[in-house]
Amino acid sequence: MDEKTFSRDGTELAYTRAGRGPAVILVSGAMSTGGTVAPLAGLLTHRFTALWYDRRGRGESGDTAPYAVEREVEDLAALIDAAGGEAALYGVSSGGALALRAAASGLPVSRVAVYETPYADFSENGAQERAAYTARLTEALAADRRGDAVESFLRLTGLAEAVIEGARQSPMWASMEAMAPTLAYDDAVMGDGLLPRDLLAGVGVPVLAVAGSESPPWLRRAVEEVARAVPRGAQRTLEGQTHMVDPNVLAPVLTEFLTP
Repeated sequence: MDEKTFSRDGTELAYTRAGRGPAVILVSGAMSTGGTVAPLAGLLTHRFTALWYDRRGRGESGDTAPYAVEREVEDLAALIDAAGGEAALYGVSSGGALALRAAASGLPVSRVAVYETPYADFSENGAQERAAYTARLTEALAADRRGDAVESFLRLTGLAEAVIEGARQSPMWASMEAMAPTLAYDDAVMGDGLLPRDLLAGVGVPVLAVAGSESPPWLRRAVEEVARAVPRGAQRTLEGQTHMVDPNVLAPVLTEFLTP
């Protein structure tokens, strides 16, 4: 990250800007930094001024307690100011939920694209499962059991126990534990995990919700429901893609949608 700006509460935000044209800000999801979306950003710079950043508490950005989702919306407000006063937003996974919240709050956002925002279920049982995850996560972080917090998150995503155990033995585990406190931030952004219909009804700008054809059915349904819940929504499915979408497949779709 080679530029800095400051959020309303004084938190320093590190970001990178590249390209020319209308501004688009890329918002990463849980357990990731701005570097995660950098390859996609690079594919957009031929048509847009792309900005990607480390969300608060991650990478080169600072953090300020206590956390609130509103502070992350203010972070996006600061980045929009840095971009020239208006920007489109792209968010992946829980970063998509943050982008939608920012648009609903009335920030000067021109368009929003989201990839597989994980509103997990549309039933009372789904809310109970999310509440149980929140309780486990809160307990683990309060006791500084960062590894347990990461495990809880990986189970929530549906990873098998053998895969989680393999991750624990991998060189990347230390960096995952270092980022574990921010899991509480993404959990707060997702709320109870159910589709926030009232909030989405207040998003007045065009929204594109994108899914991969090989992603789980519940995740593809969540994408469809986002597109239905916003007043100006559209939905696309990318053949052969999963939650770990190929930037080369996604970039042309975003370019078409985000071009004024």
